[in-house]
Amino acid sequence: MSQVPREEPYNSDDELLDEYHFDYKKVKPNRFAIHDEKQRLSIVVLDEDVAQVFTTPESVNKVLRALIETMPQPTKDPFLPN
Repeated sequence: MSQVPREEPYNSDDELLDEYHFDYKKVKPNRFAIHDEKQRLSIVVLDEDVAQVFTTPESVNKVLRALIETMPQPTKDPFLPN
C-alpha cells in the first residue's frame, strides 16, 4: 500500500449506515422491468446428471415441450367455475 497521505481528509459521511429508512410513498415503478406476465423467467436448478445431458436451456425446453405434448390434457368440467 502507498504511504502517500490522502489529499482529502477522511469523511465519515461517505460510510454506509447501519440502517436506512426509505419513504415508500415516493416509489416509482421500474420502467425497465418486464410487465408482461407471459415473459416471466423461472430459474430451475438441474441435478448434475441431468445437467450433463442437457447442456443448454434450449435442449431442456425442447424435451420438456415434447413431454408436455404426450401428457393428457385436463378436460374442462362444464359444471365447475373457470
